[in-house]
Amino acid sequence: MKADKSPEPKTLQEAIQYFTGPDNCLAYMIPLTFPDGIVTCPTCGRTDPKFLANQRRWQCKSVHPKRQFSAKVGTIFEDSPIPLEKWLPAVWMIVNDKNGISSWELHRALGVTQKTAWFMLHRIRLAMQEKSSFKLGGNGGPVEVDETFIGGKARNMHKSRKERMSRKAGPGGLYAGGAKAIVMGMLQRGGKVKAQVIPERKRLPMHGIIQDSIEKGAIVMTDEHTVYMGLSDEYVHEIINHAEAYVKDHISINGIENFWSLLKRGIGGTYVSVEPFHLFRYIDEQAFRYNNRATKDNPLNDSDRFALALSQIVGKRLTYSELTGKEGQSAF
Repeated sequence: MKADKSPEPKTLQEAIQYFTGPDNCLAYMIPLTFPDGIVTCPTCGRTDPKFLANQRRWQCKSVHPKRQFSAKVGTIFEDSPIPLEKWLPAVWMIVNDKNGISSWELHRALGVTQKTAWFMLHRIRLAMQEKSSFKLGGNGGPVEVDETFIGGKARNMHKSRKERMSRKAGPGGLYAGGAKAIVMGMLQRGGKVKAQVIPERKRLPMHGIIQDSIEKGAIVMTDEHTVYMGLSDEYVHEIINHAEAYVKDHISINGIENFWSLLKRGIGGTYVSVEPFHLFRYIDEQAFRYNNRATKDNPLNDSDRFALALSQIVGKRLTYSELTGKEGQSAF
């Protein structure tokens, strides 16, 4: 294996050129898949496999099923026939494109089918999920809390779909948001955001999410919605009444509303149509980019975000049947 000794890429153009070399891809992946530096058979645990240079794979010296394995083993890339020369640029593109990249764009850029590109993107989104739980408000900064609705606009729907969605929406009706997904978000000013799909806009479950996500005693800012009543028992609760103003002194929720703008721009402008079943994956994608954006205190660049995403690929797996909920479908 003769990896290119040129410095690791810093731009998309450099990344495409660098990862065109399969040896560069393998050299990049080995420390991620085998962090202790010892290549280990995933089936039996032997640490002396033979490297098959022409295939860039290893073969265990013990005789058992799945003797051969690659640097993809144990990662989101496992069992994928798509080469690393296409996987790694795909990761670079999705983690660094502000509004995301659609499966159609990726299919044209990499020369894979649109269906394969769609599956690849969902696997990468799995790696972009936050690796460990964390609580907001720990350093005393205020946390803005808000919720939004994600879904198609009723005026753009075909009459038959509008009627069907209205029946599903129940008493609340399509226009009251009943047919849309509800997303709740919490953003610490100057820090990170947490967002998730919630089943209903009710006080008890939303208070539970806030308690799990924000340190007690923190400053929490919300709008005047009644679901937030009672937060003052555990938090310094500050309210902005949007009927009066959007900013009052230091109180506002403009930060989280800016995140909603970014999220909806990506969904509406790039992905166009997102099934509610997969919505949480697109939220994780946007939260990853937001939480790893370049700031004055943390000047991250494209290469940093790429390395961070790849550091989270190990120990995660998403099959096509899991993604679609359909058994018997072939993977890519």
